[in-house]
Parts: sequence; C-alpha cells; structure tokens
Amino acid sequence: MAQKEKSSEIRLRKIEKVQNLIDEGKSPYLVEKYDFDTYTKDILNHFEEMEGKTVSLAGRVISKRRHGKIAFLDLQDTYGRIQIFARRDVLEDGYEVVKGTDAGDFIGVKGEVAKTEAGEISVIAHSFDLLSKSVMPLPEKYHGLKNQDLRYRQRYVDLIVNPHVKEVFFKRSAIIKGIREYLDGEGFLEVETPILDNVAGGANARPFITHHNALNVDLQMRIANELFLKRLIVGGFDKVYEMGKMFRNEGMDARHNPEFTNIELYQAYTDLDEMMRITENVFAHVAKKVHGSTVIEYQGKELDLTPPWRRVKMEDVVKEYSGVDFSTIETDEEALAVAKEKGLEVQPFWTRGHVISEFFEEYCEDKMIQPTFVTGHPVEVSPLAKRDPHDPRITRRFEAFINGWELANAFSELNDPIDQRARFEEQVKDRDQGDDEAHPMDYDFVNAIEVGLPPTGGLGIGVDRMIMLLTNQTTIRDILFFPTMKPFDYEKDDRSQLDWGEDEGEQE
Repeated sequence: MAQKEKSSEIRLRKIEKVQNLIDEGKSPYLVEKYDFDTYTKDILNHFEEMEGKTVSLAGRVISKRRHGKIAFLDLQDTYGRIQIFARRDVLEDGYEVVKGTDAGDFIGVKGEVAKTEAGEISVIAHSFDLLSKSVMPLPEKYHGLKNQDLRYRQRYVDLIVNPHVKEVFFKRSAIIKGIREYLDGEGFLEVETPILDNVAGGANARPFITHHNALNVDLQMRIANELFLKRLIVGGFDKVYEMGKMFRNEGMDARHNPEFTNIELYQAYTDLDEMMRITENVFAHVAKKVHGSTVIEYQGKELDLTPPWRRVKMEDVVKEYSGVDFSTIETDEEALAVAKEKGLEVQPFWTRGHVISEFFEEYCEDKMIQPTFVTGHPVEVSPLAKRDPHDPRITRRFEAFINGWELANAFSELNDPIDQRARFEEQVKDRDQGDDEAHPMDYDFVNAIEVGLPPTGGLGIGVDRMIMLLTNQTTIRDILFFPTMKPFDYEKDDRSQLDWGEDEGEQE
C-alpha cells in the first residue's frame, strides 16, 4: 500500500502525470465523444438476459486494483457501479492505458458481460479508452466524504462517493413530476411569472433587493408568485399554477434556505374546501408515485397521508395546548396582557389576532404530527384572504401541517378591492412600527382587483419541505443540490480546509 498523502500533495503528483501525457502527445482531454449503449443498471438488473452480450459503457473509475497482468476497476455511471475486468493478453497495447488510469478518471469500455470466478457480475474489457483525467483524488473509499460542510460545498464530490445521495435527487425529480402530473390532470395550466418586480408581495417576508442599471430603479426578487397568478385569473384564466424558485432574505435552518422551490395554484369560481381537496390529493398522488402507498415513515414516525385529513380551528387547538380560551377574550388589551403573562415577547403592532397567531406557533405547531388543516386565521396575519362571513375577525384560510411543519397555505382569495386596499394600509402601518416582514402596498395589484377578481381559491405548497418528508431527510440542505453557503475563496482561503482526507493509492 502506498504511503498515505494529503489530497493537496496527490493533486500535484496527478497534475505532473497529466503534463507528462501531454508532453508525449497523449493528452487525456482530446476525446469529444464516446458512444455507449448500456448503463450499469441494465446489466445488474437483467444479468441473465445480458450475459455473453457485448456492451459499451462510459463512466468514472471509483477504484482500481492490479494483480500482475490483470486489473479490476469499479466503473460508476449515473445509475450504479460495475466491475471492469481487464487482462493484458486481451487488451495488449490497451493495457498500458489501464495502467495509467487512476481513481477519478473517466473511461470508456467495450466488452462482454460475464461473472468472474468469484461470482461478481463484470464486463470483460475488449477495448479500453481514457476519456478524461482527474487531478484530484477521491475521498478514501472506506470512509467517504463525511464532513457535512464539505458535502454541501462540493456536492459534485458528495454525489460521486456517496451513491445514496443521488437516490434522494432521483426521488426529488419524481416528486416534482408527480405534482405536475396531478395538476395537469386536473386541467390546470402551468405558467411563468416574473422573478424580478418593483414590489415583492404575496407573503410576509424580507426580499432581496437589486438594481436595474438601464431603468435606474431598484427591483426585488419575488418572495411569492401569488399576486401575478391572481392577475391571470383577473385576465380570464380559470386554473393556473407555477412551480419555481422563491427568494427570502431571512435566516437559514433545517427547513429554510434563502432560495427555495414553491408551487402556487389558483382556480376561479371555487373556495377553500376545494383547495383542501387538491392539497390532500396532491400529497396522496405523489406519495403513491414515490412509495407506492399513502402511508409513509419519517424518522421513525408513521404518517398517514390518506384523504380526508383532520380539520381543526386555530382557536380550538390554542385552547387545547395552551389552556387559553380566546373566545372569552374580546379586546386587544386583554390579549396582550395574556401574552405578557405567558412570557411572549410582545411587539408594538400586535393586536388580539397577532397574539392568537403567536400562541398557535408557540404552543401548537409542533403538535400537528398527522396531516391536519388548521383554519380560522386572524385577519391581521392574512392580508390576502377573504373574511369569514360568520366572524369578520378571522379569514377563510387554512394551513396544512404534517410532522409539525407547515406544508401548505391556502385562501378563499380576497376579491373586495376596498377591503384589500385597507388591509395593505394596515400592513404598511405595521411595517412603520417595526414589522419588517409586513406586506408592502401594491397599487397595481389593487388596480387588478378593482378590474374584478371572480371568487377564487388559491393554494401554495412548500415543495422542498414536501420532498424532505417524502425522502426522509432531516434538513433542507440534503434535498437541494447546492444549498446556500458562505462563500469559499479558493485563491485566498486556506485550501486545506477542503482537504477531505487521505488517499490509499492503487491497491496491488
């Protein structure tokens, strides 16, 4: 076994090896195209049909072992790994290429599907081509890439050495396709709306701000796509949805990344109850697609996504878990006194409705384990939802919770332009009193509502959280290819921080 070296030292040795090849007129970067006809999974999953056939594969060498005139290489492609069996007497001059190949290099192989004497499914190489050479060592194979910060910062290495990670992203793709499949089947039209606008509305969050030089105006990256989608309902589309990236200038934790994927949909002439039906059915449809069942396991908990889901009122669950009955509390002063008594950090702009909402977040959210629709949100925290005709202090809104997480948010949409303008004005007052996440005034949206919005149901689903749940991942970083990270300066920062371990060298 070769003496262990730091990856930085191995890198310099590999660069020298590449330069020698170039000096000999054998640059390992000249190949533009390699025709292959088989993936590893085709052989591994259908060996009895493939045995004895000649195939062509392309992929990365993960490990290499030489025994005299024989070499064994593990080739990895998109879908898996397979052993390549290379013999000097079969390959002749091509065996020199095998000898010069290292872990990390890309190769093309043509050969016969067979089993070795040890019983391992392999491809016996008849021809062997070096397609591209790696000058960085792969992390040591027995321990892989374990450093979490490095895994997220260099996802391209993580995907190579931790194959299970790739499975999460195959499932992510299937989940996104499943969402579209369901909504397309329901007659919704997929649309695209702006990411940059003068006003970032549709949610209570801080936007990212940039500047457009030609217009000499500041623009904001969208925090939601709600207001543009409702403009399309005003314009005459009955069912629309958009899935895409949203951007919120806020903290990061296990369920929050500044850039995230969300879906919103709007349907004319319908209400909150129809949005509940769609929510239940989207989750059930995708769970069946990915898991074959609407009952899933998440971190040891069994979650039943089968419709219909439980429905509860916010004030009722607040009473259940905090012991405070807000039906007996009528004034803002009484509500604020109870909040202070319970130790909540009261904000200057809080009213009775804000207190109820904070009580729910503090005492109830994490108790909503099985799928649950929570309704009856106060009007103060729901500036875009219709008022409940039976109690104008609350709205026709729900949030859907699973595993203590908010997964969806929906309204019977506010279509009264006078009320909408007044609610925006209240939000502006809240912003002036310190609520930097309050909804901004959007005069053009008010104008659109004045043109006329039909009765409309709207729904937003946190796609990334849905994916976390259905792939059994505990942090959003594990379901994003490239989560937001503090930048690393490869020219100035200490590169040894990115040294992922020691290399064992080629095994003899």
